[in-house]
Amino acid sequence: MTRNPGLMEGVATLGLQLPDAAENQFGAYLDLLEKWNAVINLTAVRQRPHMVTLHLLDSLTVVPHLAGKTRLLDVGSGGGMPGIPLAIALPALQVTLLEPNQKKAAFLRQVKLELELEHVEVVAERVESWQTEARFDAITSRAFSDLPDFVAGARRLLAPGGVLIAMKGVVPFEELNRLGPGVVPEVVPVAVPQLAAERHLVILGSPLS
Repeated sequence: MTRNPGLMEGVATLGLQLPDAAENQFGAYLDLLEKWNAVINLTAVRQRPHMVTLHLLDSLTVVPHLAGKTRLLDVGSGGGMPGIPLAIALPALQVTLLEPNQKKAAFLRQVKLELELEHVEVVAERVESWQTEARFDAITSRAFSDLPDFVAGARRLLAPGGVLIAMKGVVPFEELNRLGPGVVPEVVPVAVPQLAAERHLVILGSPLS
């Protein structure tokens, strides 16, 4: 297994307790990401230490905001962030990865298979057109779209009491201003271990539903 420098130190800095299998699963996930990235464009991040920081640890900053949640939808999952790291960290969480690109969806299915993530489902659909009776108590987005598009596409899939969580860099003031009256998100700064850049979570609660 390829070493993953800084991973477990970063997990400790975040104050997280992970399942025993998590470290090996994270390594296997990055192995697959590197292998498939040579064929399809899953990520512009090529160096392993940067993948640990920008993909794994960044995704894991969402974990504290999923306490008590049972069903997660990751919209525009792409290479699987944050859905795959969250599924590894929280094996009791039912995770649906929504990714319309067929090649990326095939990659996600391979990750599910090889990592034996039975609690993960991959759906190759666009969020705005996906027809499902399922409702989720947490819906995440990382670089899927701007906030108004995320809210417009995902709010109908939110269960009562659920939250939309958009992962952002600097505070997206212009996007926040376009959310419209009566939409009051919580903007939470998060510190990603080994990363100096700003990161924020924009969290919108169940009044949207």
